[in-house]
Amino acid sequence: MPAEWESHEATWLVWPQRLSDWPGRFAPIAWVYGEIVRKLAAGERVRVVVGSSAVEAQARRVLARVGARLANVRFWRCPTDRGWSRDQGPIFVRKGGRHPQLAVARFRFNAWAKYPDWRKDDRVAERAAAKLRLRQFPIEHAGRPFVLEGGAIDVNGRGSLLTTEECLLDPEVQVRNPGVPRSQVEQVLKDALGATNVIWLGKGIAGDDTHGHVDDLARFVSPKTVVVCQERNPRDANYRVLEENRERLSSARLENGSRLEVVPLPMPAPLVFDGMRLPASYANFYVGNAAVLVPTFNDPADRGALGLLGELFPDRPVVGIHAVDLVWGLGTLHCLTQQQPALR
Repeated sequence: MPAEWESHEATWLVWPQRLSDWPGRFAPIAWVYGEIVRKLAAGERVRVVVGSSAVEAQARRVLARVGARLANVRFWRCPTDRGWSRDQGPIFVRKGGRHPQLAVARFRFNAWAKYPDWRKDDRVAERAAAKLRLRQFPIEHAGRPFVLEGGAIDVNGRGSLLTTEECLLDPEVQVRNPGVPRSQVEQVLKDALGATNVIWLGKGIAGDDTHGHVDDLARFVSPKTVVVCQERNPRDANYRVLEENRERLSSARLENGSRLEVVPLPMPAPLVFDGMRLPASYANFYVGNAAVLVPTFNDPADRGALGLLGELFPDRPVVGIHAVDLVWGLGTLHCLTQQQPALR
């Protein structure tokens, strides 16, 4: 699995259509998507999944009004349950050499082992592979399909992979693969994604509906550098969790045995709506060909996060995307997007 900052053929996302994903705050969401597509389409194709002709027409109207480069947008009609492309979309793997190939690692999706409606989402990856005429490799363990969401992992493209124990190893809460021990989870990830080195973090952040996705905690920004969220308020629910994850990373090793360069990334102040803590995190950024898109939250820490990521990605602009409404759906930019790597 290539690193996210490597060249993309396209970015996939599902246009919003389910009002209950953002109850009471759905109206502005299409305009946030419009801004995401506008920034991404400047440097790559954007494959927009729509559930009907009416949704496609609305998406076209929004994208035209925001000035998106429509020549780089492709619409694809496919039924979905929700719109989180990172988790239900295709996870692409690449084979190099003289004759490079792209394929889909066909993990299964079960709505984070939490919600009853997931069967349409579970078929998106295989349908996408068929549309692109790509090989797909069913990922299994002991003859059973292996469940994994894209937000549960992050890779450096050289063999190292980040994930969390809370998401993939918890034996009681939102259990994806019951009875599969750590060693065998690691082996599946290695075999399916070409990883040679799995780095385990502990728990996820407060408000995380996925029970521990790593893309709200820590992310690779280069083959040897990782950013990890840091909470400075010792009374905040995230303080101990993030400190423990930082300590784990400080002692972790890369695939070649060298130490990681660990860079602290600030956290915004707690964001609460209707009495509910939301999973607001700057680590949920997305690296496109033309820009790095970073969620912002009308918070004083926005500027620091944008500046830090700007230093870490000097080869492309770092752009803030307003995500206060978006995060009410319990995810932001990285959760909504999935990269399709370029062949070379």
